[in-house]
Amino acid sequence: MMRTPYLLKPLAAAFGLLICLQAAADTATPELPSGWTPKTITYTKKDMVAAANPLAVQTGVDILAQGGTAVDASIAIQMVLNLVEPQSSGIGGGAFMLTYDGKSGKVESYDGREFAPGKATERLFLDAQGKEMDFRTAVVGGRSVGIPGVLRLDELVYKEKGRLPWAKLFQPAIDLAEKGFALSPRLYAALLGADAPLKTDPVTGPYFYQADGTPKPVGTIIKNPELANTLRIIAANGADAFYTGAIAQDIVAKVKAHPSNPGLMELSDLAAYKSVKRTPVCGKYRDKWTICGMGMPSSGGTTVLQTLGILQNFDLPSLKPDTAPAVHLISEAFRLAYADRALYEADPDFICVPVAGLIDPTYLAGRAKLINLGKSMGVPTPGKPVGCEPVKQAMGESEEHGTTHMVIIDAEGNAVTMTTTVESAFGSYQMVRGFLLNNQLTDFNFTPSNADGSLAANRVQPFKRPRSSMAPTLVFDEKFRLYAALGSPGGSQIIQYVTKTLVGILDWKLNIQDAINLGNFGAATSATTILESGSSVRNLGPELTALGHKVSVIDINSGIHGITLLGPADPATSGFGGAVRALHGFAGGADPRREGIAAGH
Repeated sequence: MMRTPYLLKPLAAAFGLLICLQAAADTATPELPSGWTPKTITYTKKDMVAAANPLAVQTGVDILAQGGTAVDASIAIQMVLNLVEPQSSGIGGGAFMLTYDGKSGKVESYDGREFAPGKATERLFLDAQGKEMDFRTAVVGGRSVGIPGVLRLDELVYKEKGRLPWAKLFQPAIDLAEKGFALSPRLYAALLGADAPLKTDPVTGPYFYQADGTPKPVGTIIKNPELANTLRIIAANGADAFYTGAIAQDIVAKVKAHPSNPGLMELSDLAAYKSVKRTPVCGKYRDKWTICGMGMPSSGGTTVLQTLGILQNFDLPSLKPDTAPAVHLISEAFRLAYADRALYEADPDFICVPVAGLIDPTYLAGRAKLINLGKSMGVPTPGKPVGCEPVKQAMGESEEHGTTHMVIIDAEGNAVTMTTTVESAFGSYQMVRGFLLNNQLTDFNFTPSNADGSLAANRVQPFKRPRSSMAPTLVFDEKFRLYAALGSPGGSQIIQYVTKTLVGILDWKLNIQDAINLGNFGAATSATTILESGSSVRNLGPELTALGHKVSVIDINSGIHGITLLGPADPATSGFGGAVRALHGFAGGADPRREGIAAGH
C-alpha cells in the first residue's frame, strides 16, 4: 500500500448542460425502517452535489452553473449549512477535505482541524482531585472550544482551486440568513434532544426555542441577521477578518466569560491558526481499486484502509449483505483495526504514527489470521506494525453528532469530498455573532496517562489537534480513473459507515444509494458488536450471539453522501471525462437517515 498521492490521467474538456435525471435503484432496495426518508438514486450527466440539506445542495448546484469549481461550491455549501444545519457544522468548527484535480489527476488533502489553545495542559478535563470531568459538563461552555479551522481551510484551498470571486461564495448564505429559512424536521429533532443549557442560554434559547421552552415548530421561518453580517465582513475582508479584529475579540470574550466552565483561548491562538496540507493515505484493495483517504490527525483514512486490507484476505464478495456471516467478518476486522487506532494514532506533529506499517499488506494479512469465522475474538489486541513505538492505548470514544459531509464533482472532473463538524450536536452551546462554537477539545483523551506514568498519544497538549475519525474518501479503478467520492458524519463510527458503503459498491456491486441504505453495524475495542435498530441487520442478534458477540441493538445515525462515476471508460479518452461522462454520467446517493439529497445538471 502507498501513502503518496496518485497522479491520475487528465480528464477531457467539459461539455454542454444536461438535465438532472432520477431513477429507481437498479437493484432491490434494502428495507427502510419507519422514520427514514426514502431516497432514489440520482443520475446526472454534467456535475453533481450530494450534501445534508436541500437548500445547501441547491446552492452548490447554482455555483457550479455559474462556472464555479467544486471547491467554490464546497465553500458556498458550508456557509449555507452553517445557517440551516447549525447543529452539525459551521465557521466555528473544523473540517477535513480531500480533492481531486480533473486535469492533473492529483489527489490532495487539507487539514482544518481545530487545535488546543496555547495555555491548555493535559489536565484540561480533570477536576481538582485528578478525576475525569463528566463529559456533558466538559462540553458546555468555553473549556471545550478549539481554535476553529473551517475558514482557514476554505481560504487555503480557494487560493489554489477557486475561480469565482470569494465574496460571491458567501452571498447565498447571506441572502438566506436575511430572508429566513424554514426550520427543518432534523433540526427540530436535534433541538428536542438538546440539553437544558441550550434552551436556557440567553443567546441560543430565544433563537431556537419558544417562550415555553419547546423548540420552534417545523416550518418556522428562522432569520439570522447577525450571521449575515458576520459573513458579509468575511466576504469583504477574507478569513483574516475572522481570526483577527472584532470577530476574534468576540469569540475569545465568549469563550472566557462562561460562568461555570470558561476556556483558555487567547487572541494570539486565533491569529496563530493555520490550515495544513497533509499527504493523503492511499492503498490498494483487491488489486483493482485504489482508495485514498485523509491522513493524521484523522484516523479515518488509515483505519478504513486497515479494515479493507484485512477483509481482502477473505472471500467477502461471496457473502450476502445484511447477513450474520458478513457482519461477523467485517466486525472482527473493525476490532483489529480499532485496536491499532487506539494505540498508535494521533496528531503526527506531536507523535510518530506508523501509517506505512499499519496499512502494509503483509502486516494486515497477519492480522487477518486472528479472525475465526466461527467465533468472535471478543476484546481485540493491538498489533506491532513496523515504524513507531506505541505511546499508550487511548481510552474511550466521544459520542459525536455535530458533523456533516458533502461531495461535489464539477463539469471539469474536479472532485471535493469534505467532512465538517462542530463535534457534538450544537458544539459547545456557545453562540457568537450568529454561529456556534465547537467543542472539539473533548475529542482528546481526558486522562493523560496510566498509573505507571505512560502517556496517551491523544492527550491534550498546547496547539495539538485532537484525533478524528473523519474519513472523506476517493476511489480509483485499476487505470487510476476516479470512480467514487464519499464520506459520512458519525464520530468514531464514521469509519464503519464508510467501510460498509465501500464494501457495498466494490464487493457486492450495489449502486451507491443501495450501499448507503444497508444497515449500519460495527465494533471497536470491546467485545460489543452494535446493530442498527430498525434496519435490515436488526434481527441478526441471535446468530451473532451464537458466534460469541455481545450484541447491542441501538440507533446508529449515519449521514453518508456519495457519488459514483458511471463507466466503463471509453478507450478513446484518458479518463471519465468528456464524451464518457456525457454518455454515462454520475450516480448520487444520500443517506435516508437524514434530509440530504443528490442533484446536478
